[in-house]
Amino acid sequence: MHEDPMTVIVNDHGFAPEDTGAIAADLQSDFDPKGITAELLKQRSIRITLDSFANGRGFTLATRLRQNGYRGHLRLAGHVLADQYTMARRSGFDDVEIPQDLAARQPESQWLARADWRAHDYQSRLRRPNGRIAT
Repeated sequence: MHEDPMTVIVNDHGFAPEDTGAIAADLQSDFDPKGITAELLKQRSIRITLDSFANGRGFTLATRLRQNGYRGHLRLAGHVLADQYTMARRSGFDDVEIPQDLAARQPESQWLARADWRAHDYQSRLRRPNGRIAT
């Protein structure tokens, strides 16, 4: 498959100047996790497309793929808001692909504000300096 020239790739450094490579498998967010096969887990790259920013199934699917041992490149595509970038990264996505019109409405600065996705989660706020969760 080839990259749509009308999209923008977003990663932890902002808007990427170009795509990182061809996508080997395209899945819709309503893909049944029971369909995760050994062959799918061997794919070099998988893109999961959301049909709506309110659809969280793609995040669950990404988590399931990673839990099942997927180590390749995982991309979230479609109707994704900058506010969802942190959740996307924590769910296992490597980057996000958005339409150019969405990138114009949500400039790079909004995505970069969420690029430090490892910080500010509830677990880091609860951790003691020794790395253990406070109880």
